[in-house]
Amino acid sequence: MTNTQEPQNTNTSGALAAAKAAAGLKLYDTASHAVSSFTPIKPGQVGIYVCGATVQSSPHIGHIRAAVAFDVVRRWFERLGYKVTFVRNVTDIDDKILDKAAAAGQQWWERAYIYEREFTEAYSKLGVEPPTYEPRATGHMIDMIDLIKKIIDNGHAYVVRDADGNPTGNVYFDVASWPHYGELTHQKQTAVSDAASEVTDAMGPSVDNAGNDKYNPVDPADMSPDKHDPRDFALWKAPKDSDPLDARWNTPFGTGRPGWHIECSAMSHRYLKDMFDIHGGGLDLRFPHHENEMAQTRAAGYDSAARWMHSAWVTAKGEKMSKSLGNGLSVPAVLAEHSAWVVRYALGSVQYRSMLEWSDQTLAEAQSAYDRVANFIERAGAAVGEQPSREEIMAISADALPADFVAAMNDDINVSGASAAIFTAIRSGNTLLSKLADRADSDVAKAEVREALVNVRAMLDTLGLDPLAEPWVSGAAGGAAGAGADSAEHDALDKLVSEQLAERAEARKAKDFARADAIRDALGAAGIAIEDGPQGSTWSLK
Repeated sequence: MTNTQEPQNTNTSGALAAAKAAAGLKLYDTASHAVSSFTPIKPGQVGIYVCGATVQSSPHIGHIRAAVAFDVVRRWFERLGYKVTFVRNVTDIDDKILDKAAAAGQQWWERAYIYEREFTEAYSKLGVEPPTYEPRATGHMIDMIDLIKKIIDNGHAYVVRDADGNPTGNVYFDVASWPHYGELTHQKQTAVSDAASEVTDAMGPSVDNAGNDKYNPVDPADMSPDKHDPRDFALWKAPKDSDPLDARWNTPFGTGRPGWHIECSAMSHRYLKDMFDIHGGGLDLRFPHHENEMAQTRAAGYDSAARWMHSAWVTAKGEKMSKSLGNGLSVPAVLAEHSAWVVRYALGSVQYRSMLEWSDQTLAEAQSAYDRVANFIERAGAAVGEQPSREEIMAISADALPADFVAAMNDDINVSGASAAIFTAIRSGNTLLSKLADRADSDVAKAEVREALVNVRAMLDTLGLDPLAEPWVSGAAGGAAGAGADSAEHDALDKLVSEQLAERAEARKAKDFARADAIRDALGAAGIAIEDGPQGSTWSLK
């Protein structure tokens, strides 16, 4: 029962100078149901805690959507000049882990570690930055026990005892003692601000919509007749007869293991201390997990998060994507057919609070986006004779980015608008490239192309999509042009089209313009767009 080493306090250094654009950032808050201006608790610094995976089985696309969404949030804060402390936990002990490990003939900790590594690999392949800290629940038992003691001492929890007065290991939060319960999700007390909120409120669980929640089955411990109130929830649970002996911890209130909610209160407080800026997670965690977490944290005497943010679901035919519902797509299965860049683009293609419908069309649009992005970056780099370094791209401040991109990102991380700004910049860049050969001031023209290239790559980098950054450049994205057969098809098409372009170039050189135009028209009819530039002709899919 040993805690991890006390982390360095990343919030004690001097304030950093945030970009001027930071003053315009507005974010949604689940508790207030409103978009409001963001002001950090500590100038120049942002503390974020995001609920990570319960590592019971392989990651699927629905899991990773939240990770990508909050990775973009984090990257925008970093582009705005903030120093970000980002904590994402791992739930490595849980009823499902214990039960599935037993069924598979595994040690529970063995199963947890196997799937923790799978999640880490999925995050890495999809370009999700590693967290500042990634604590495991099992490493923080002392923190949880101390927190429960505080809640009991403050009169907001009770220990269940047997007929002889001995503690059973069950401890429940006393909801009736806490008048603020329901403030995070009680929809009747708040106003709906927009259409996205209406959808998430209707589909996501809350105090008003707890009912038969197929996405969050009731914890068996919370069905105990020993509870004083049906709303009370487990802080500590007596072990089941089937629980292994090494999945039990001795405490003043009996032998057992933690309830689901207490771990995040303990770990967020340990790594981010008192009130921190943002607590994030998927929509399905809003109730009961985050509602209970907020209540128990405050009942222990600590401040809760200043703002709560929830990413909406990935849906398949309108239904939440979930393994328990039989419609979950594993990350390895999706990456076997599509490049990691394309999958990340698809997962981040809509604003984080909007439901994301997963379909072949979603992936086709993402592949088309990649083709347009890669084509411009390759052509622009060739035209200016180099690619800007990663160091240069990462150093670009939000203040130096196009105004329409900044406005979209500051509007509650509106990635749809941000993507539109990127493609507006690409169109402008393509126009500059097409005119480059006709410009007498070629040095000035090249500088304009280079500026467009830097802007496009910096905007993409803010979304985790610069094709010349890791993991894309090292091949983790399947060459970033496609995976498996897709890549082979692209290479074959490139060879065929390049032969046609070479023949067209010869025709133009011989002043056989009719033949040159015929080749161009034939390629156009086949869906191939041709761009003529000073370095020759290039192609892309329309």
